[in-house]
Amino acid sequence: MKLAKRVSTLTPSTTLAITAKAKAMKASGIDVIGLGAGEPDFNTPSHIIEASYISMKQGQTKYTPAGGLDSLKEAVIAKFKHDQGIDYTKPEVIITNGAKHALYTLFQVLLNEGDEVIIPTPYWVSYPEQVKLAGGVPVFVEGKEDNNFKITPEQLKEACSEKTKAIIINSPSNPTGMIYSEDELAAIGAICVEKELLIVSDEIYEKLIYGENKHISIAQLSDKLKELTIIINGVSKSHSMTGWRIGYAAGNKDIIKAMTDLASHSTSNPTTSSQYAALAAYNGSQEPVEEMRRAFEDRLNTIYNKLISIPGFTCIKPQGAFYLFPNVKEAAVTLGYDSVDDFSAALLEEAKVAVVPGSGFGASDYIRLSYATSLELLEKAIDRMAVFVSGR
Repeated sequence: MKLAKRVSTLTPSTTLAITAKAKAMKASGIDVIGLGAGEPDFNTPSHIIEASYISMKQGQTKYTPAGGLDSLKEAVIAKFKHDQGIDYTKPEVIITNGAKHALYTLFQVLLNEGDEVIIPTPYWVSYPEQVKLAGGVPVFVEGKEDNNFKITPEQLKEACSEKTKAIIINSPSNPTGMIYSEDELAAIGAICVEKELLIVSDEIYEKLIYGENKHISIAQLSDKLKELTIIINGVSKSHSMTGWRIGYAAGNKDIIKAMTDLASHSTSNPTTSSQYAALAAYNGSQEPVEEMRRAFEDRLNTIYNKLISIPGFTCIKPQGAFYLFPNVKEAAVTLGYDSVDDFSAALLEEAKVAVVPGSGFGASDYIRLSYATSLELLEKAIDRMAVFVSGR
């Protein structure tokens, strides 16, 4: 049977594919260390699990409004006010089945055939695929390593055309962990205002910030930038709730209404018990969030120097998220591999370490390593990589 043209160029998620292969190898008895997964290794905090259980026991197992519970929207609105000082109303917020669903729905209601979306590289693997599925055209702009993988206002201006409709900003970034400063966002924002570009601000890693770095939302810089910005966020990374599938979008009420209308015909509503869990996540203690953040920072500080001591590896220390994104091209070439993809495949087959090749993120000289696993396994994995690179 012939499939729809819209899926003919679709590339499966590299991260999910690597994670699935590593899990299959482990299930067959092979001692694989997986550094591919983009999810915290902590369990969801107990008070969140309990709140979900209580909601079900109390009969909260039916449909909710397509755009989510009013009480959860209110909690999200309070979070924005507390964290960024931004005011939203309930018509400006939609609760979705994860942040990925928020992005997918946004592009579906936003893009017409041929509309261009500027995507800085390295990028999260699903951005270009979701744009293409909506009939849009991804326009890649390289965030150069010597600029901490961030694009400049000049690059943005040069990439704009009459067809440009939006730009995606992901800060902190997956896969690089880099953060746009307030000044950098203001400069990029000025171009967006000039060109009337919608800004898709993916802030899913906002709670995972290290050192003296600070998360700034571009929407908080001015009323005009708030008007142009759709913020994407969720509880998956901050509260270790990846499997609960609760995200949200906030911004222009007409766009949010269109997203809600589409959701009513696609998913009906986000899972009811998961919404009550997310409500507890935002209304309850935030200490577990900080505990996880500290643990990730400790891991980063412990393993970073060990990683960059591997011959042929260079890496900018990330400022947030839970990924390392080293350039390993020199190591791959020295060992005789034609590409970093081949090098990554050999790491899995021979060293039994699963990493994600950078080609999936639009940066083919790099690999992504998640440090959302125990320090013991991280150190063991880096030891294996060091032995592999040093000649096996």
